[in-house]
Amino acid sequence: MKIVIIMGSSADRAWADKIEAELNKWQLKSEQHVISAHKAPEKVFELVQSYNKEKEIIYITIAGRSNGLSGVVAANSIHPVIACPPFKDKEDLLVNIHSTLQMPSDTPVLTVLDPSNVAAAAARILGLANEALQSKVKEKIAQIKNSFK
Repeated sequence: MKIVIIMGSSADRAWADKIEAELNKWQLKSEQHVISAHKAPEKVFELVQSYNKEKEIIYITIAGRSNGLSGVVAANSIHPVIACPPFKDKEDLLVNIHSTLQMPSDTPVLTVLDPSNVAAAAARILGLANEALQSKVKEKIAQIKNSFK
């Protein structure tokens, strides 16, 4: 099981680090890559093709403004892609979310805004094929429910 975090710019590293910290809580291994789909699409293709040979991979893409990265990854990958666009305020969020939600046909990109939620979503997806991880998901849900007693 592996989470591949791809960010479109090194300026997104702080957001990637937040996501990675949340993934660590689930004991999910991740690796980070900085590759621009606009400036170096051949590098994105190369990376995705290398992972298409593996199983149990989830991509988390981090790109703002014109989010070509998530679409390029999804259009070329056999694995799920979850976009988690970075934002510093509500105005920035509005720009980034619209770009992320408007993907071309046959380009399935899930979108999750919060680093904690994107890690939980990845855990749930990977938990479908991993009983131990699914047990952790069940435990987390039980903890949340018990907090309301």
